[in-house]
Amino acid sequence: MTKEEKFKQAALDYHSMGRRGKIQVVPTKPHSSQKDLALAYSPGVAEPCKAIEAKPADAYKYTAKGNLVAVISNGTAVLGLGDIGALASKPVMEGKGLLFKIFADLDVFDIEVDEKDPEKFIQIVKAIAPTFGGINLEDIKAPEAFEIERRLKEELDIPVMHDDQHGTAIISAAALINALELTGKKMDEIKIVINGAGAAAIACGKLYVSFGAKIENIIMCDSQGVIGKDRGELSEQKEYFRTSLDVATLEEAAKGCDVLIGLSKGNVFTPEMLLSMAEKPIVFAMANPVPEIDYNLAKATRPDCIMATGRSDFPNQVNNVLGFPFIFRGALDVASTSINEEMKKAAVIALAELAKEAVPEFVVMAYNEKNMSFGSDYIIPKPFDNRLIDRVSMAVAKAAMDSGVARKPIENWDVYREELLSRKDEDDKILRAFKGRARRNPKTIVLTNGDEYRVLKAAQILEEEGLAKTILLGNHQDIQRIKEANGIENDFTIIDPKYSVMKTPTSKELVSTAKLVNDAIKSLGLEPNIAMLGYENFRCNSQISQNVVDAVEYLHEKNPNMVVDGPIQPDYALDEELLHNDFPFSKLTDRKVNTFVFPDTASGSLSSKVLRGLHKSPTIGPILLGMQKPVHVMQSRAQVEEIVNLSLVAVIHAQLLENKSQG
Repeated sequence: MTKEEKFKQAALDYHSMGRRGKIQVVPTKPHSSQKDLALAYSPGVAEPCKAIEAKPADAYKYTAKGNLVAVISNGTAVLGLGDIGALASKPVMEGKGLLFKIFADLDVFDIEVDEKDPEKFIQIVKAIAPTFGGINLEDIKAPEAFEIERRLKEELDIPVMHDDQHGTAIISAAALINALELTGKKMDEIKIVINGAGAAAIACGKLYVSFGAKIENIIMCDSQGVIGKDRGELSEQKEYFRTSLDVATLEEAAKGCDVLIGLSKGNVFTPEMLLSMAEKPIVFAMANPVPEIDYNLAKATRPDCIMATGRSDFPNQVNNVLGFPFIFRGALDVASTSINEEMKKAAVIALAELAKEAVPEFVVMAYNEKNMSFGSDYIIPKPFDNRLIDRVSMAVAKAAMDSGVARKPIENWDVYREELLSRKDEDDKILRAFKGRARRNPKTIVLTNGDEYRVLKAAQILEEEGLAKTILLGNHQDIQRIKEANGIENDFTIIDPKYSVMKTPTSKELVSTAKLVNDAIKSLGLEPNIAMLGYENFRCNSQISQNVVDAVEYLHEKNPNMVVDGPIQPDYALDEELLHNDFPFSKLTDRKVNTFVFPDTASGSLSSKVLRGLHKSPTIGPILLGMQKPVHVMQSRAQVEEIVNLSLVAVIHAQLLENKSQG
């Protein structure tokens, strides 16, 4: 099986494994009793219905409308696939929904409309619009996309945005602003060539003009060459960019230009074109998956150029995910009636400014880059920068308020920022950081039960993603048989197994555990808030609880800067309001507990297994701390993802010990 064939099969397996597809609807209210159901549906549901009938704006108060986005497409212009139809586009729309959720905590219904007639499509979308707080139009071909978006924006009172147009424009505009600053050029003086005349190209050109670019300094090319004075009748959108300059081809247009924008197809920019450009050229080759010119070729041809692409494996990725989740987040949070130019420009400025700030260690680790700072290789933030949700969303919300389209203005910006930050997916952030750090200096790890498929699969992932080198413990013949049966071609080192570990902590050992955990959590870039769990709250009726009391007293006296308290029951540790009301004296009051230390192995083991069964978040652990070498005990029924995650911990643990030994 070739690498391409393996990837195709992996993509199909990803979409079909477990629950089919990528998104689901999850209840947000209690539903375990007859009373709950009577409130959720008949007869209780009549009350919010009547309230909304009397005051339609209350739909934002009593329903999910204010956090619900429709991703709507007719499948006529699916990226890289073309007109594949509504149904075939569904995986893409589900994927867009996944991105909305993980980056901005917005819920999504993906809606595939089997209708190519623009007027009928508009009427269908208008008819279902009351359900949603916003509408993201996706993969609709030009020129129909322009009219569809224009009409829906005019005729609906909720935010509507065709992301294929404006997403690329917003991100590339932020990149362009910073590239111009680095090259010492001014927007109103530069010559811009845009290759491509589709929806994204038109939107890019117009947004650049709104930031000061002169329309007479912009040359746009389509498949027939320069859109110039000798061309016949053009669409309204192309007519706006008709140039009077005496150029006919892309090659002629590129001569002396400062900025070359690619929104067309791969390998259409040549080294000769780049050599003919002005000093310190800016080249955005955004075709995907093959850019208009290879990144390395462009940099070799013009070392002085600032280069951006649409790919994640090169610096300066122009990725729409930097924009649309947070633009809709800000728009919906103020119940905006639209996404207007002021809001889009606010997003551009927020992105451009964020790129100039110091980059958090978590982002550096996630991308396996050591010197990530504002410069020619870093002109826009990375998609997994967790500051995006508050910087961009707040800028968009404020612009909506300032421009008069916000129906629910933000009253307290500090509270709003905290609400946004609470929506971030810490689980994903930690795992991305782990992977980035592991790739910097992969270590050799030993995996037991090597003659089981899940362990072999985890080892394959670790090696193929460059996360670790693996040694398998298990029967050589059994391992080879499983490898052959499942198409695993990696050449693993195989040796034999032994041993297991278990321990019940004393008060001194609990102190040691808490201190080790505190340091470990800090090494991940998090501030540890540690709950020492017990059977009673802040008192003891057993030796186990007494161990916790003694440990906490010692830590409070000897390590006053540690945020730790107990003994405390898990429900109190997890409920900030409950803890504040009943035990306001606790050091954990008004803090979000992120670390549990259990009083004994049995309770810790049982609780972790219950969480594994009930919770959907990725699991990392159990983790052993305090040993001279990285040793971690894998659960006997650990899944592939859990094996990979704990192996990442082992790699990073080895790196930390190595760094410590080197001083």
